[in-house]
Amino acid sequence: MRPNRVTSLLGVEYPVLQGGMAWVATAELAAAVSNGGGLGMIGAGNMPPDVLDQELKKIKELTDKRFGLNIMLLSPTADDAIELAAQHRVPVVTTGAGSPGKVIERLKPLGTVVIPVVASVALAQRVERQGADAVVAEGTESGGHVGEMTTMVLVPLVADAVEIPVIAAGGISDGRGVAAAFALGAEGVQMGTRFVCAAESTVHEAYKREILKARDRSTVVTGYTTGHPVRCIKNKLTQKFQEMERAGALPSDLEELGTGRLRAAVKDGDVVWGSVMAGQSAALVKSIQPAAEIIREIFSEAEDVIRNLQQLLAPVKA
Repeated sequence: MRPNRVTSLLGVEYPVLQGGMAWVATAELAAAVSNGGGLGMIGAGNMPPDVLDQELKKIKELTDKRFGLNIMLLSPTADDAIELAAQHRVPVVTTGAGSPGKVIERLKPLGTVVIPVVASVALAQRVERQGADAVVAEGTESGGHVGEMTTMVLVPLVADAVEIPVIAAGGISDGRGVAAAFALGAEGVQMGTRFVCAAESTVHEAYKREILKARDRSTVVTGYTTGHPVRCIKNKLTQKFQEMERAGALPSDLEELGTGRLRAAVKDGDVVWGSVMAGQSAALVKSIQPAAEIIREIFSEAEDVIRNLQQLLAPVKA
């Protein structure tokens, strides 16, 4: 893979970020991705500050490569995460669910690369004006909290609208997805669901099995009425969400139903009433592999796809 603006910005061999998934994106997984040539991310989520502090210390013991931290700005612990990022001089921070202005103001002067996750052109342009170094354009195919636009449409629109590098996310789990993302104007990719099934991922084996057996229609989006829709693998929890939404349940009741469900799935292996967050690309994940092997495989596949396209599109000689 030739260096480009994303590899240069992140200081990595391959232009791939591991998604900063709450409860899933631990120091162990992030270090494995970074050691494999990508950028591993710790997901701060609602992690208590003392726990996040330990995770940041741990990753420095597990890798000497660059790594990142994802901060969910709507989290009650977001300000603590920002300060811990400053204390630990975290090389890269991605943000979601809010305006990244305070993150940019606090961390960029320290040398931190700040990359907001966006789901619209308007937000991409706004964060560029605020000083973002790049954006992750995330389509609705992704797992967890989702927007409305598909990756196929969102990425080229954002790439046309901003000057900073664009990283594509949502529905990408193999070399074909990587090649497609580059064709759409991205200079890197972010993957979450594929890395959930990395050998180094600490999620419960039952969670991994749900992804491995997923098919094309195994995921569903619920929580539209809360304003924060989420894509998960179908189970009794998602069915209950749908029933309550159809019955006109209050957003507060839906939020109460969802409280603690992600942890139950990730840590306890409750794949019946737990929140098994996964993207539509779960149907493309076929095995559990070391993170480094996943990275090498997808970029080898991408290079093959691009070579085949070059041959296919080459003009026919008279």
